[in-house]
Amino acid sequence: MPEGLTVPDNYNLANLWEAVVDRVGDRECLVCGDVRLTYAQLDERANRLAHYLAAQGVGEGDFVGCYLSNGTPYLETILACFKLGALSVNINYRYVADELRYLFDDSGLVVVVTEEQFVERLAEVAADVVSLRHALVVGADGTDLETLSHVGLDAVDYEATIAAASPARPDGASRGNDHLYVLYTGGTTGMPKGVVWRHEDVFFGCLTGGDPMRLQGPVESPADLMDRIIEFDFTFYALAPLMHAAAQWVSLLWFMCGAKVVLHQGSFDAVAVWQTVEREKVSTLTVVGDAMARPLLDAWEAHGPFDTSSMFAFANGGAPMALTTRTRLQELLPNVAFTDGFGSSETGIQGSQRLEPGQAVGTAVRFDNVSAGTRVLDEDNQPVVPGSGSVGRVATSGHIPLRYHNAPEKTAEAFVEIDGTRYVVSGDMATVEADGSVVLLGRGSVSINTGGEKVYPEEVEGVLKTHPAVYDAVVVGVSDDRWGQRVAAVVQPVDHDAPPTLEELRDHCHGHLAGYKAPRQLLLVDSIQRSPAGKADYRWAKTVVESAPGPVD
Repeated sequence: MPEGLTVPDNYNLANLWEAVVDRVGDRECLVCGDVRLTYAQLDERANRLAHYLAAQGVGEGDFVGCYLSNGTPYLETILACFKLGALSVNINYRYVADELRYLFDDSGLVVVVTEEQFVERLAEVAADVVSLRHALVVGADGTDLETLSHVGLDAVDYEATIAAASPARPDGASRGNDHLYVLYTGGTTGMPKGVVWRHEDVFFGCLTGGDPMRLQGPVESPADLMDRIIEFDFTFYALAPLMHAAAQWVSLLWFMCGAKVVLHQGSFDAVAVWQTVEREKVSTLTVVGDAMARPLLDAWEAHGPFDTSSMFAFANGGAPMALTTRTRLQELLPNVAFTDGFGSSETGIQGSQRLEPGQAVGTAVRFDNVSAGTRVLDEDNQPVVPGSGSVGRVATSGHIPLRYHNAPEKTAEAFVEIDGTRYVVSGDMATVEADGSVVLLGRGSVSINTGGEKVYPEEVEGVLKTHPAVYDAVVVGVSDDRWGQRVAAVVQPVDHDAPPTLEELRDHCHGHLAGYKAPRQLLLVDSIQRSPAGKADYRWAKTVVESAPGPVD
């Protein structure tokens, strides 16, 4: 570690970030569209925003909304909140007015950072949120600011405001491990819930403790992070929106190691992704399941090849990827390692699997690198016996969140004490192989009970997507007089003029799954609706199945 470098004495995320900046300030840090910032420039912009927020009375424990698409202001807001001890709130920009009102009110937002395209929707709900007083608008014009002022907000232009603020770092004397961070998650059912973490637990549970490649193990002290700063060119490409953990956490964990982060802007454009890999010499990128991976394959076949010589890893997280998709990617990128990660907003990063270049794809993704605190527990809260085939709940201890914000009953359900150890139980169901690796089956909250048998949609979806006529699929349970629930498949065909039949898909599933798991109903759609991060929208799928009858056996 260089002499004279100030290092933090705790795991406060603002302190760790500033220590990295002091070490590599001139290094390029963030690229988004035409905007390119060094570590020092990003830090200065976050300082300016922090001073403006502090002048509006924002301090420790206050909530600041990020009602934004991907762009530098998103990360500037997160970092500014870290510096003040405030909490940045990730806001799903696809939410309608009722969902926004709930989220704004539940978090008690005092300030929202937004952009021009969301001003009208913000104005629709702002007057109903008594705590909300201020708005900063990226790309604002006079009309936007006037619209928000009419509903009682002190609205200012983002760029002009931070340009006028002080570039100096705010006083960090009160920063500690116990400062809070929140991530709102929509989950699979119900309204969004705010998962509240301590900074120290975020660093180890979500940001890998300074070990993004899972090679060295977490740091043993805050000062050790300085020795983890990389001294070679490394570029991480975040394809998912920063409003989801998949992009937010991985961007922050690479910041902590001095890497360059590239953000994807606008709607998902697979050709633009490959062009960005070429232009920015991307080292690794992260997709969210087939919803991103399959369009990337299609774009390559239609418009490639592209120069991927800089890549050494292709990562997936947040949603499963079909084995056929992974096989095609391995053929396309023979010199690239493939990694899968699993976890959730409530658990952090729980495990991973890594396939080295040329390593064969197995019949299922087995997470063999599982965090020390992760267990699969049976109905009696005892560890599932490896190799038994028993299905259990995934539970994690150690660096886990404190609670759900404003939700004591939900907190009591998810955070439990077992034999003196505090666990978070996320709802993921899994089996444990004889070698100790974990095979995820899916969320228990969307499992289907058909004739007394449990069916996990992700398992069936994975098999359906291996059928050559299926481009994408989502599986849900719908009411059935005979079975209680029947398995229904919503399918986007590869060729809409030659779609698969229910009988063809059932025969295909019977070669891979028990008969009761095969779909009994099929609904063909032009496209599968997913979240901006690529996750399955089970509520949408169930609605379209119930409103459009299909063939049922």
